[in-house]
Amino acid sequence: MSKKNIALLAGGYTGEYEVSINSAKNIAANLDADVYNVYTLLITRDRWFYQHEGQQVDVDKNDFSITVNGTKITFHTVFITVHGTPGEDGKIQGYLDMMGLPYNTCDATTSAITMNKAYTKALVHDVKHLNTAKSVKLFKSDMHDVSTIASALRFPLFVKPNNGGSSVGMSKVHNVAELPAALEKAFHEDSQILVEEFIKGREFSQGIARLNGKLVVLPPTEIISSKEFFDYEAKYTPGVTQEITPADISADKQEIIAGILTEVYLRLNCRGMVRIDFILQEGTGDFYFIEVNTTPGQSANSLIPQQVRAAGMSVQEFYGMIVEGSSKGL
Repeated sequence: MSKKNIALLAGGYTGEYEVSINSAKNIAANLDADVYNVYTLLITRDRWFYQHEGQQVDVDKNDFSITVNGTKITFHTVFITVHGTPGEDGKIQGYLDMMGLPYNTCDATTSAITMNKAYTKALVHDVKHLNTAKSVKLFKSDMHDVSTIASALRFPLFVKPNNGGSSVGMSKVHNVAELPAALEKAFHEDSQILVEEFIKGREFSQGIARLNGKLVVLPPTEIISSKEFFDYEAKYTPGVTQEITPADISADKQEIIAGILTEVYLRLNCRGMVRIDFILQEGTGDFYFIEVNTTPGQSANSLIPQQVRAAGMSVQEFYGMIVEGSSKGL
């Protein structure tokens, strides 16, 4: 059996470039070398290229190929692990659709919608047992009257960029006086922002993937941060955040959560693996939706690999099923 050529796309245009590179290293190390030839292709604003023996070989965007030592290489499947734009917002997916190439993530439409937190919430808000925090969406071009925002929502508030899976630009705001600086910080990252009521409770992140044609909900991870909320620093600074996989949730509650995650996955027409972040509210235990990540981090210590191992699967077996599923459009 001849080996399949896999293009592993990493990099991107955001501050999570290095995180993406680490994801790619772990994926490459865990794709079965007997079955796949893995080529890591890096994407920057200036060029797409393959690093080979100290040389940078440009990707031919006309047919998405590379030429190495005079041999033209085309790809069976593309494994996208770019966090943020252009790999998580549908741009790469649209290009690959035009090339007729299969890939591992959600399609262009779903990727674009799920990057927009307000649109995503609008689509999933009536899923049974799912709650969404009350929020206001603001555009940079509009006037922002902080007193109107303050009267519409209850403090404390979260102010965050509307687009992007990144945690950059987020603030927790306790009163009206803190709002202007928080708005400015978020608008620095995005032209649309979301101001939403803070839901106090336990924070979780849980993967769901289609494996061999079946939807599999992975074990949950509880995120306990010594910071007030799970921002970029909490996410990537060792020791600031504790991640418990599998999380301590009763079997009954886990069944309800699995039902919600499955319905969200189907409602949004997700493909491959996604990770859904949520809060179980203190006192009520109600499920509050935060967001969907369609290209979740894949470094060795990232949440999905943790959850795969907790489910009793090998990461190699899991990635193999993701690749095979992508070629079937699952």
